[in-house]
Amino acid sequence: MNNDELYIKRCIELAQKALGKTYPNPLVGSVIVHNGKIIGEGYHHKAGENHAEINAINSVENKDLIPESTIYVSLEPCAHYGKTPPCALKIKDLGFKKVVIGAMDSHDKVNGKGKKIIQDAGIEAVSGILENECIELNKRFFTYHEKKRPYIILKWAESGDGFLDKDFKPTAISNALANQFVHQLRANEHAILVGTQTALHDNPSLTVRNTEGINPVRILIDFDLKVPGNYNIFNNEARTLVLNSIKEGNEGHIQFIKIEKDNFLADLMNALYKEQIQSVIIEGGRFTLQQFIDAKLWDEAIVIKSEDLKLENGTKAPEFNHTAHKTENYRDNTISFFTLK
Repeated sequence: MNNDELYIKRCIELAQKALGKTYPNPLVGSVIVHNGKIIGEGYHHKAGENHAEINAINSVENKDLIPESTIYVSLEPCAHYGKTPPCALKIKDLGFKKVVIGAMDSHDKVNGKGKKIIQDAGIEAVSGILENECIELNKRFFTYHEKKRPYIILKWAESGDGFLDKDFKPTAISNALANQFVHQLRANEHAILVGTQTALHDNPSLTVRNTEGINPVRILIDFDLKVPGNYNIFNNEARTLVLNSIKEGNEGHIQFIKIEKDNFLADLMNALYKEQIQSVIIEGGRFTLQQFIDAKLWDEAIVIKSEDLKLENGTKAPEFNHTAHKTENYRDNTISFFTLK
C-alpha cells in the first residue's frame, strides 16, 4: 500500500465514525499531511455542520504549513453553496500544494466540478485512490443519487428448518448477541420497513434499544390501514411513514403517503426517494421480503439462522437462492451476508 492509499484509508476510518448520522450528506473523512506527517484530521459529523475538509483544516495548529501540505479527502470536495460554502474554494484559497481524492462524487451538484476548481487554480489533484473502498463507504449515498432509490438491505431470522415463527405465533429466534447486532444495524441505516402482517403479528417498535444511535425512520406498508393507532410502531420515538391506498397527509410525526397496489414497488421507491430516504432495512414479513427478492430489488441481505432450533410448522422463510460472501458465528446463531451482484 503506497502513502496515498494509506492516508485515504485513514480518511475512510475517520468518516466511518459518523455512520448513520450524516443524512442526507455522505460520509467523508479528510487528512492533511506535511512532509510525511499528519498535521490535521477531520470528518463530517452531521448535516448542516462543517464538512470533513474544514474540520481537518481547523485542526491544523500551524496554518503556515498549509501551502506546503497535501490534503487527502475520501470524496471529491463539494463545489456548491449549501448550508456551508464549497470546500473546493476553501482548498483553492488556502493554496494547498496537492489534493488527493478517493472517489469522485456522482451527485449532480458536484461531479467533477470540485476537482476542476482545484486544478484550474493550478493545484495538483489526483483522484481514484482506493476508489472502490471509498464508494463502498458511501454505497447508500451513491445508490440513492444514481439509482434514485434507497440502498436496500433485506433482513430476517429463521430456524434451522427454515421457519420464521412457530405455528404462526411470534417466536424468538435470534439470541441476545445477534439481537445486539440487529440494533447496531438499525442505528447505522436511515430507515426500516415492515408490512401490515408483521406490524399486527409482532407489534414491534423498530427502535434502537440495545446500542447507541439514532432511531431509524419507520416505514409501514399498510394498504388498508389495518394497524391500530395504539400499536408500538406509531409511538413517538421515531418518524413514521405509512404507505397506504386510502389517505395522504401528516399527523404529528406520522406521515401518510398514498401509493397504488398494482405498482407497489415502483411507487414505494419513488416515495422513499422523494422523502430522501437513503437506506432502508426490509425487516418485514415473508410476503414483503419475497416481493423484493422476486423483483431483484435489493443490495444486501442479512440472514440470521438459529441452526439447532427446529420449529416444524409456521411461516416459511422466504425463497432465496444466493450464496453468502461472509458468515459470522454469534454463539448458536450464524449471520450470513449476501450482496446482489
